[in-house]
Amino acid sequence: MRVVILCGGMGTRLAEQTEIRPKPLVEIGGKPILWHIMKHFSRYGFNEFILALGYKGEMIKRYFLDFYTLGQDFTITLDNGQVQTISKNNGDKWTVHLVDTGLSAQTGDRLKKLCRLIGNETFMMTYGDGVCDVNLDELLSFHKEQNPLVTLTAVRPPARFGAVEFAGNKIRHFQEKSTLHEGWINGGFFVIEPEALNYIHGDVMWEHAPLETIAAEGKLCGYQHQGFWQCMDTARDLRYLEALWESGNAPWKTW
Repeated sequence: MRVVILCGGMGTRLAEQTEIRPKPLVEIGGKPILWHIMKHFSRYGFNEFILALGYKGEMIKRYFLDFYTLGQDFTITLDNGQVQTISKNNGDKWTVHLVDTGLSAQTGDRLKKLCRLIGNETFMMTYGDGVCDVNLDELLSFHKEQNPLVTLTAVRPPARFGAVEFAGNKIRHFQEKSTLHEGWINGGFFVIEPEALNYIHGDVMWEHAPLETIAAEGKLCGYQHQGFWQCMDTARDLRYLEALWESGNAPWKTW
């Protein structure tokens, strides 16, 4: 099963990082968030990826062009440029398709442009800026049992603010934001039937008209994930993910 990762956005809310690199290459613990996402899929045996590129997509292409070589010890003969690997590669056995889907294309348009590579088989899709510990085997089983056109992973992110509950003028209960949760939202990590791409018309957001129409027809299911999920929209989000990684207990590290 192929995995589509949308990697084309400009990441304007993380401008201090994305002025010099695309958001999927912003690093957590010295590795791009894209690498973390792909490692999670690989943990469940999904090793073929289609990356929809846009803003600074050439940098993502360069990252994967250098991925093998820079992970090896090698000998280079300078008079002819011949390179010979010294150590054996024991790294990730990934196949990565890198497709330029346009600088300013919307998510639906990017997805539609991948039809030829996606083919006629069920595929997974996510965004290149969020990590999660969702069990992908259970997600796929849920999709097969429910048999919709699309299953999205619904998550309950930490609330932005804490809350207090009053009894008269006294506070009956205080709860810090780290233990509060807001309502269900789209956390990405989709399972999609190829027929769903027929709902994309023009340069539109996948999350707007296509998904809304699919939902109205009763063909959209939500897999409720109660575990960890975190997007990387802002510098604050990045610092939080860095702190989790440095603690040695990053919840999304399933490999």
